[in-house]
Amino acid sequence: MARIRVLVVDDHRIFAESLAAALAAEPDVDVSAAGSGPAAMRCLDRGAAEGRRFDVLLVDAELGAGPVVPASAAARAVPDQAEPVVDGISLVAGVRRAQPAVRTVVLAEKDDPRRAALALQAGASGWVAKDCSLQRLLAVVRGVLRDETHLPPALLTGVLRELTAARKHRTDSERLVESLTPREREVLRCMVAGLGRKAVAERLFLSPHTVRTHMQNVLGKLGVHSTLAAVALARRAGVGPAQLETDPPPGREPAGQVLPGQAPPGRVLPGDVVERGGQPA
Repeated sequence: MARIRVLVVDDHRIFAESLAAALAAEPDVDVSAAGSGPAAMRCLDRGAAEGRRFDVLLVDAELGAGPVVPASAAARAVPDQAEPVVDGISLVAGVRRAQPAVRTVVLAEKDDPRRAALALQAGASGWVAKDCSLQRLLAVVRGVLRDETHLPPALLTGVLRELTAARKHRTDSERLVESLTPREREVLRCMVAGLGRKAVAERLFLSPHTVRTHMQNVLGKLGVHSTLAAVALARRAGVGPAQLETDPPPGREPAGQVLPGQAPPGRVLPGDVVERGGQPA
């Protein structure tokens, strides 16, 4: 009999322990538990390295909303330490990117069409109430392994409405981006990458004045008034960031000594402020 490897991810210790113990009583289920998103990713990586990949993640919809508490299970516990907080939807997306074969099911205390739609967009295969019966949960676990998608009937209409609205929003954003010239799209990708006006000028071999004009044209055509709004719209349209160089091209090394963690002249590091007063820096 093929065994199903399940990882429960919840920062509420009592719930995680109770659910893991109940699942572990099933003859064809192996269970582990993690109390945070980072701990879950470590557990997934460890399982893959040992040739014992997990099949299904059961993820708390409110993961990270409260204090992170170590969760243990009857089968095998995964200890947590102080670490960054990762919410449930972000964890679903991270698992989808890192291990696409793993199915994720979100466990929720209440029905929420918007969050359920976000979970499905992130890659979840199901949304289940935390107070559902064990038989129902097991049916969902086995169903998602058959590539089924499970949603409570009461949520279906709301989720479809949210997904339709999101698609329309994306289509409108794509149409606006398509109105840009090839050079303006290059500038937009640099903006998505977090580059300011001087850094874009250096990258595209343009004058800062020309780049400023392109940035203003981008904002105007997209119908927004700030760099942050332009970046948000670009991401909805699927525009990725320009590929940043880790080192300057030969012959273009910045003059003077640059301290570790400090951006060379004309360049910015991720996280630097590239907008002032709503306008491109």
